[in-house]
Amino acid sequence: MTRHLMANEPQAIVETAAAIKRGELVVFPTDTVYGIGTNAFNEEGILSLYAMKRRPLEKGIPILLADVADLEMVAKDVPRAARELIASFWPGPLTLIVPKLNDLPRVISSNEGIAVRIPNNDTARSVIRTAGGAVATSSANRSGQPPAQTAEQALAQLEGDVVIVLDGGPTGQSVPSTIVDCTGKRMRILRQGAIGDELKLYDQSIE
Repeated sequence: MTRHLMANEPQAIVETAAAIKRGELVVFPTDTVYGIGTNAFNEEGILSLYAMKRRPLEKGIPILLADVADLEMVAKDVPRAARELIASFWPGPLTLIVPKLNDLPRVISSNEGIAVRIPNNDTARSVIRTAGGAVATSSANRSGQPPAQTAEQALAQLEGDVVIVLDGGPTGQSVPSTIVDCTGKRMRILRQGAIGDELKLYDQSIE
């Protein structure tokens, strides 16, 4: 049974974070769309997220962070150019692929990189911070369906498959984050998203 909690209710953040820590699947709002999250260090939880989304294992699961300092928990040798993007665009809809820390479960990505970002949403960051600072997250939707922009849309698609839907109201955004790969000699834009022309300032290092 899926519980529908309001983000402003007492203990809602704590209960949602506790479920994440246990490796269960929960839905919470971000600054783009609603996401499905689980413990980034729990292999069973990550595998259940792949299974529920019908997501192939070679397509890694991104990690949402609460604060820039949390990057050290999941990434290593972050390039200087990536740190410049972080300083300019985090929190916000920019996902960066950076070198993965070896302590992460291998199933979270099929290569040496990991996708990370900090959402510009206070409810999301409170959940992530309370859950330990790093949450493996994918968009809240069934395969082939549009990502949920409200808790009601998430419930309509996912009721019974997640333990909690945390309702923070409409996200107000349907465009996904921009994805930039920072693991090569030059950074590459892999997906055009909510951040576009602003990246032109970084043309010296992005292709």
